[in-house]
Amino acid sequence: MNPRALLSIAALGTCVLLHACGGGGGSDGGSNGSAAASPHQASAPQTASAATPASAASSPSTGTTVAQSTTPNVQIIHVSSTPTNTRNMLQTSVTICVPGTDTCQTIDDIQVDTGSHGLRVLASALSPSIALPLVAGGSQSAIIAECAVFGSGYTWGAVRTADIRLASQVARSTSVQLIADSAAGNAAQDCSQSGLPMLSASSLRGNGILGVGPFTADCGAGCATSAMPRWYYSCISGNCTASKLAVAQQVTNPVANFASDNNGVLIELPDVPDSGASAVTGTMTFGIGSQSNNLLGSATVLKASSLSGYVTTDFGGSQYGSSFIDSGSNGVFFPSATLAKCGAWYCPSTPTTIAATIRSSSGAQSAVSFTIAQSTTLFGTGHFAFDNLAGSASGFFDWGLPFFYGRRVFTALAGRPTPAGPGPFYAF
Repeated sequence: MNPRALLSIAALGTCVLLHACGGGGGSDGGSNGSAAASPHQASAPQTASAATPASAASSPSTGTTVAQSTTPNVQIIHVSSTPTNTRNMLQTSVTICVPGTDTCQTIDDIQVDTGSHGLRVLASALSPSIALPLVAGGSQSAIIAECAVFGSGYTWGAVRTADIRLASQVARSTSVQLIADSAAGNAAQDCSQSGLPMLSASSLRGNGILGVGPFTADCGAGCATSAMPRWYYSCISGNCTASKLAVAQQVTNPVANFASDNNGVLIELPDVPDSGASAVTGTMTFGIGSQSNNLLGSATVLKASSLSGYVTTDFGGSQYGSSFIDSGSNGVFFPSATLAKCGAWYCPSTPTTIAATIRSSSGAQSAVSFTIAQSTTLFGTGHFAFDNLAGSASGFFDWGLPFFYGRRVFTALAGRPTPAGPGPFYAF
């Protein structure tokens, strides 16, 4: 299972049909408040251990000793109104620089997503002065492009190298996807058959996606050893064929390439009223156990699969082994045969409390209860931040952004030491 692809192929098919799992914010959240989950790619033939940093970050370890840091490590994040009216869209600003220089640009409206890996930015959002070098192809004339298949569509663009600045941290010489980059030409045919093209700010619901999930590279060993369809391509004169790509050149989670505070992230958002809030501001703190502001404390640690990043959710007498905690999904998505639906969203006539248990193969577990409100009533408030918004899914449990309100939620990187042992894990 691909570390970035926390939804199965079958689940993705359901999401496409419902328009309920869109990349980077999914469909518009207008009168019907269309659902949107984070980007997840469809195939997953790799192991977490293959995801090595592309630059000189600290080496992965199986220990619990974490290098301490005094570097400012807090990034402001927010949920507010968007031009596409998408609810529960967690966003931040990212500074992108030509590698090794101070030629930089700060890009706003970048989605923060613990369900994917690596930075993807619209080429149209970058100034022409930010000339990012292409990742080298197999021949001098080849362009390396990537197809990123999300729940309701795809992005296509060249793979380039940038220095990425977040808070006072820098991920140097890190591979990124530049969406709709003219250098890559038109999407390969098998990519363009993967749903709606998300190649503009309106279809992507922002200017890009910052994937800070539990793995380092977005594909890993699978793409390094085999030419996988709907992943990486070598393009010569507009003719693109599936191609292998070394892990060090693949689109990389920037956190993994920080010099310190590089073993995961902590997202903290305040609680919101039952009727929602017009805007919410929170923080994304880099590192786990590396500074006084990112200690695990009494958080319950739930180890995730080292292959997929999944945990298990027990709910309604069933077990959902394909479960994940995902800031890029704008609702909690799960199966229910009893809750009334309005389109892709649940809309019970009165608020309904749901009880579930999230657990890991290690035996650790945490009971979680949450309330689901009538979606049409929530959308009628005109607010954009809701902790009681949920939608339907088939065969998986997606703990989306509503889960994050009022909690401290950690996502630990695979193989990196933390005080609770190496990731991948979630803790809250």
